[in-house]
Amino acid sequence: MKYRIDPRTGKELSVLGFGCMRFPIKMGTIDMKRTEKLVKTAIEQGVNYFDTAYIYPGSEAALGQILTKELRDKVYIADKLPLFLCRSASDLDKLFNKQLERLKTDRIDYYLMHMLAESKQWETLCGYGIEKWIEDQKQKGRIGQIGFSFHGIRDEFQKIIDMYDWDFCQIQYNYMDENNQAGKTGLMKAAAKNIAIIIMEPLLGGKLATGLPPAAVKIFKKADSELTPAAWALKWLWHHPEPTVLLSGMSDESGLEENLKTAETAEPGNLNDSEMELFTEVIKIIKSSYKIPCTGCGYCMPCPFGVNIPMCFAAYNASFAISKGTGMQQYMTNTGSLSPQRHSASVCRKCGKCESHCPQSIPIRQELANVEKRMEPFWYKPILSIIRAVVGIKSK
Repeated sequence: MKYRIDPRTGKELSVLGFGCMRFPIKMGTIDMKRTEKLVKTAIEQGVNYFDTAYIYPGSEAALGQILTKELRDKVYIADKLPLFLCRSASDLDKLFNKQLERLKTDRIDYYLMHMLAESKQWETLCGYGIEKWIEDQKQKGRIGQIGFSFHGIRDEFQKIIDMYDWDFCQIQYNYMDENNQAGKTGLMKAAAKNIAIIIMEPLLGGKLATGLPPAAVKIFKKADSELTPAAWALKWLWHHPEPTVLLSGMSDESGLEENLKTAETAEPGNLNDSEMELFTEVIKIIKSSYKIPCTGCGYCMPCPFGVNIPMCFAAYNASFAISKGTGMQQYMTNTGSLSPQRHSASVCRKCGKCESHCPQSIPIRQELANVEKRMEPFWYKPILSIIRAVVGIKSK
């Protein structure tokens, strides 16, 4: 296993991290026998970073059951505070203590604000005394490093990362997402702050592994018949020196084995110029099936009514280029489905301000109507309203 250094602590973190959201399932619950085997094999092969969350069903408890005292001391646990469940200062201790109980541990090494998408969310937490709470938990040794996972637009990332002295951040990044969410500019800003950078969705929910157009797969196979599209995607990320850890939700033995093998090549600059050019061709093929020629430049932003225009278009395009399920997942994640203020296409009031700034001359109002039609079917708003009511999210 290769390792990269956490700039803040000097700790060696495995370049491949284990994302615990997709533990194997049997009869509707986590298959503990297979999960334990996967986790222990990963640890034996040098993986030392395990990422879970309060809202991943059964994940924390499963990890806590597997990580005996001997194994616990060999790994770093990353866990996340569910922001939408925080409605008062008392919730901070209540939720955190529950996580320690599930994990059967006295500390969480890397603790994140989960799905931080807007600077306003952090301001709300500050109103609950989150900064003093973090300081107290660190002094007690119950939290090691503090960070956030980001699911918003580029400008909000730039604000959030400057609002606190973060130890690390977690962003979605892959060869299709250089201009989405935090994007490359966010990656470089985080690197300039000398903090650890954890990469989520390196395979875009697995779609860069198994959902590529045949023509794109052919390009990769022609270059190296031994490497799978998944391996190419991981190598692209490890080619860059900025990422510290790449998270992969390895739910089967073959996926774990392949990722471990690929991780052995995880050196900055591991791809030559001609290999990097392959990605330009693959991206072009994927984007050829895009319905909206949006580059994600963000010149249309901010929208006066809060629509996350680039993310709406990115999710819509992904629903055609990769799969509708992937598009829906991106749409719900990146348009504030669990935030007080929603940023979906249906928020558009057709003022037209965005269109005068678009370098691609996209008829944005018309396209947002198309996005709403496809990404917000008849069941979308009622179901979303129920979910928001259950978790206590009040719309702004």
